[in-house]
Amino acid sequence: MENNQELNKDSCCYRIKVVHSSETHLALFPKDDPLVKGDMLIVDSRYGKDLALVLGNSCCCQKAGDKGEMINIVRRANDSDMKRHEENLEREREALQVCREKVDARGLDMKLVSAHYLDEESKLLFFFTAEARVDFRELVKDLVAVFKTRIELRQIGVRDESRVLGGIGVCGRVLCCNGITDKLNPVSIKMAKEQNLSLNSMKISGPCGRLLCCLSYEYDFYREEKRSFPPEGARIPFNGLTYKVAEVNVLSKTVKLHSSEGGVTDVPVTSFERDGETRKWRILRIDED
Repeated sequence: MENNQELNKDSCCYRIKVVHSSETHLALFPKDDPLVKGDMLIVDSRYGKDLALVLGNSCCCQKAGDKGEMINIVRRANDSDMKRHEENLEREREALQVCREKVDARGLDMKLVSAHYLDEESKLLFFFTAEARVDFRELVKDLVAVFKTRIELRQIGVRDESRVLGGIGVCGRVLCCNGITDKLNPVSIKMAKEQNLSLNSMKISGPCGRLLCCLSYEYDFYREEKRSFPPEGARIPFNGLTYKVAEVNVLSKTVKLHSSEGGVTDVPVTSFERDGETRKWRILRIDED
């Protein structure tokens, strides 16, 4: 089944996950042999034939080919494939240890992330992170001499490292990049500010050291909701006093005001109105406790 095959009445669309890399793709499979969540497959990944897990049905295949999200399913995985996968896991642990020793011996400034044997292919992949480009040509020769197979070293980013290795986030749940989506969208500090989150880097960064992927999940919601709130820093006159908007709380739908006399009060957003012509905000009422 070709990657550019269009969805038709004879095929179903599925979201699948490559087991080793945690990359997710869309794929087509014949309707007369339906897949279910948890089925294991052999697919053509970007590295070669690999084991993949069916996550479920999808309705997003129509334009997926243009975005490069489609992947070719070779066949269902059988007992032999699963047995080889288990054997490879042990071989990969041993290979990673050997490679670490070779890296240390050559004094290379690189951090090994994982080793991976491809299904049905004589190829061993090593993934690593590094601050700069690494000349690993001599290292490859060392590894070929040990493993007697084709060796490839791939440099990846720190967010990719978290996606491959997985782990637990500050929320107590599995890392988004590993368990939810591998689509690493750009995340900015502006997203944290928009949601009134602490700008303490320890609280808004993941194990990879980058800003939390989940900061982007509700950003559009907060940005849209804040259109019905007066902006922070705005000064609004009311009953002879000037009130400054100190903070807006989208979830509780309240606005914290500081008065020119030094008072502080929380006012529901329904107590504000924006003039349709001047676009200036005004306070309709402030309920005294």
